[in-house]
Amino acid sequence: MTTVKSHLRQRMPNSETSRVAAASTVGSVIEWYDYNLFAQASALVFPALFFPSFSPTAGTLASFATFAVAFVTRPIGALIFGQLGDRLGRKKTLIVTLLMMGISTIAIGLLPTYEQVGLLAPVLLVVLRVVQGIALGGEWGGAALMAVEHSGHSRRGLFGAWPQVGSPAGNLTAAGMMTLAIAISNGGFVSWGWRIPFIASAILVLVGLFIRLKVSESPVFEEMKRAGSTAKNPIAEVFRHDKKRVLLATGSRIGVDVAYYTFAVYSLSYLAGHLGLPRNVGLIALFVGAAVEFVTIPLFGVLSDAIGRRPVLAGGLGVLALWGLAFFPLLNTGSQWLIILGFGVALGVGHGMAWSVMGSFFPELFGTRVRCTGASFSFQLAGVIGGAPAPFIATMLTASRWGTAGIGVYLVVACALSLACALALPETYRGNIGESDQQSTV
Repeated sequence: MTTVKSHLRQRMPNSETSRVAAASTVGSVIEWYDYNLFAQASALVFPALFFPSFSPTAGTLASFATFAVAFVTRPIGALIFGQLGDRLGRKKTLIVTLLMMGISTIAIGLLPTYEQVGLLAPVLLVVLRVVQGIALGGEWGGAALMAVEHSGHSRRGLFGAWPQVGSPAGNLTAAGMMTLAIAISNGGFVSWGWRIPFIASAILVLVGLFIRLKVSESPVFEEMKRAGSTAKNPIAEVFRHDKKRVLLATGSRIGVDVAYYTFAVYSLSYLAGHLGLPRNVGLIALFVGAAVEFVTIPLFGVLSDAIGRRPVLAGGLGVLALWGLAFFPLLNTGSQWLIILGFGVALGVGHGMAWSVMGSFFPELFGTRVRCTGASFSFQLAGVIGGAPAPFIATMLTASRWGTAGIGVYLVVACALSLACALALPETYRGNIGESDQQSTV
């Protein structure tokens, strides 16, 4: 505790570092706001609007499948923009990915439904979801690297946590906007009210673009560029020298993603569809859970600067696994307060702890020449394996003889796998990330 307090008493960062932190955070908030809007809509309205000819369960599965498409394209975006970030600079990727995400999200809010244009509606939905996936795949690496590479040696955990704050803040904003849309549409949420949060994304994109255009390039990258040591083919270098590290880093995140998309996405469908509760019950609980996580992520980032990345990640995985066994029994009570408690601990403690270190841990695992590519691809590949199928598998387990108890076992197994991978990786919080020629020792 003394170490953490002394860390907090360190000098404040200079104005440029503060601007970079703000740009990374605000941009990530916007990206995750757009992304989480789709996740929430896929649980609440897309089955009825884009897959009406399916049964309720089949329509939900089809909607979640559309949601999962972006996970497949996120590693593609990571490779495209990771390579550009390692060759041309981190800042450029942040501008392009923000525009891609914003435009595609606004377009989703303007889409016609199945009733209006038939099969063209779900096709367009899938296409725009693909664009979202590519954009987010490129966004995270650039934001995390800009924050970490601008920060001081002893504050990388804290500054790497700021882009991670974008996820709960985006979720918080998305849940708040969805709740507001339900209230102001006065019963017309499914017909038109759901479009409001998507179209409102335009305002956020303009704000984020203004902030990001004013920050400078990463000093670590600029130094490497001046030395003429940028990688000609970062993708080839990553898979030649850091293949094992990529696989272990990917594995260390799988359980975190399984837990998050079970708690934050599938549970909304479960509460409204399986338990028959009003849509805003889940959204309010999600709003509270995201608000708690918004506060805890920077605190856990500071803790990781004091004791290391792996202990904090391991602690988060442990909470996610154990709380996964209690989460659905709390939901099944139908009590708003117990449901809020379930979301608050799951997101604010378990996910907040594990998620906080990834903005620093993943970049620290790779050398400067290939950092954007290696960190981005590892981070996004985990989403394909862990996050994409999680709502789908949870739906199938609920419908099986195992019920929601099967979901608890699923979470324990996924988190145990991630813990094993995390412990196989080296501790990184005291390493020098300015060394452009560092290679994997795993």
